[in-house]
Amino acid sequence: MSSHREAPEISKDPVADSTDVYAFVSPDDPSTVTLIANYIPLEPPDSGPNFYEFDDTVLYAINVDNNGDGVADVAFLFTFKTTLRDPSFFLYNIGPITSLSSPNWNRVQTYSLEMIDWHHGRATQLGTGLPCPPCNVGPLSTPGYATLAADAISMFGNGVKSFAGQRAEGFYVDLGAVFDLGNLRPFQGDHAGWASTGLPAMAAGVNSTAGVNVHTLAVQVPMSLLTNNGQAPTSSTCTIGVWTTASRQQIRILEGGPGGDNGMVSNLGPFVQVSRLGNPLFNEVLVPLSTKDFWNSQSPAKDSQFASYVSSPQLAALLPSLFPGVFDNLATFNATNTPRADLLAILLTGIPTGVVPGFAGNYTGPTQADMLRLNMTIPPTAPANASNLGLIGGDIAGYPNGRRVFDDVVTIELRAIAGVTLPLVDKGYTPDGAAGSLSNPDLGISMGLTSGPNDLTARGTENYLSSFPYLGLPYSGYSAGAA
Repeated sequence: MSSHREAPEISKDPVADSTDVYAFVSPDDPSTVTLIANYIPLEPPDSGPNFYEFDDTVLYAINVDNNGDGVADVAFLFTFKTTLRDPSFFLYNIGPITSLSSPNWNRVQTYSLEMIDWHHGRATQLGTGLPCPPCNVGPLSTPGYATLAADAISMFGNGVKSFAGQRAEGFYVDLGAVFDLGNLRPFQGDHAGWASTGLPAMAAGVNSTAGVNVHTLAVQVPMSLLTNNGQAPTSSTCTIGVWTTASRQQIRILEGGPGGDNGMVSNLGPFVQVSRLGNPLFNEVLVPLSTKDFWNSQSPAKDSQFASYVSSPQLAALLPSLFPGVFDNLATFNATNTPRADLLAILLTGIPTGVVPGFAGNYTGPTQADMLRLNMTIPPTAPANASNLGLIGGDIAGYPNGRRVFDDVVTIELRAIAGVTLPLVDKGYTPDGAAGSLSNPDLGISMGLTSGPNDLTARGTENYLSSFPYLGLPYSGYSAGAA
């Protein structure tokens, strides 16, 4: 969660495991859109001697659909190359890494970035040998880390800028509660099995992803490069769909060396998709365990095959049983077997104009496809007025209109599944009170949970930045676990 270790097979391949994807109008340059994809879940900062890095054999892509068919029209392809400067040395660095060209940095990673315009059959090589920053090892190995990271931002003549490297995890969630039989800490005392625990009825949440890092792919792109006519977005071209993928070649051959030691590894054949992510939590919360890896292999254009898991989510059926007497209205609705049109719109088609007061919508058409949908004509919300609850918090620039790094997507989606968004399509439905109580700011409790408000005026431990690439500096290996 959001997509950390979400399927059995991809959990064994963390360098290809997409954890989160974000898409939002850039607050520091509103003529552009920022697209971010994170990989390698739950990186402990003190991970030496082999610090985390992207995989040279994985093809990473951030995909954009600009005509609503669930097929990529624009894609940003990242490929990596890792070089040992001194193959005879035993560590990541020989001394302090004071610049991206420092000879003390032993295991160096660079990348190539290609922009594909599938719709018009054009490919643009934006750059090769682009620098990644080193991992944040500690004050002796990576002094002045902020400068190292800033120097790794690459800018291109068409207005695109990019970054690829380690960042602080910006997603937050109470994993321990969520996966303990759907426990919701704001009212855990009402859980059917809670009485036997002897524990308090309410508790402050625990941010399970605090203090860990991820590896980030980020691009900031002029809007005109993302629309289907190459112009600034208008009412008919304003909404894009965004998702990320990772692909591997079909065949991997391990060639044993002398004495049985591992020798060369060869990768052959066409690339096959092994991971993808659009809306947060889609695969974790909606797709059955037996189907999760298959879902990862599919294109968004084929997502109608998964629509029944959205229209009748298992978690919505379980909530009244897990919390007797708490979700009675939801139980009554479930008994009618009425498809969840609200969730189908939010996750698979986008929200039509007029459904949410004051929101122009981000509907992309009837094709059911799991993508983040971003209406590019909606400007960023001023930091002081931003709500990390996005659309249900009255902030139309937030999730599910795209996704910003600070949006509390766990709370938003759990509230939606619990029935908060049902009145949008069923005016006679009244959400259970608990559906609006999945976060309790007075107690510092939420299902997403952070150390504080998650807008850019009151950053918590996630270390968000106010400019590209927005996710904060990675946690230092030396400081990991320090009080």
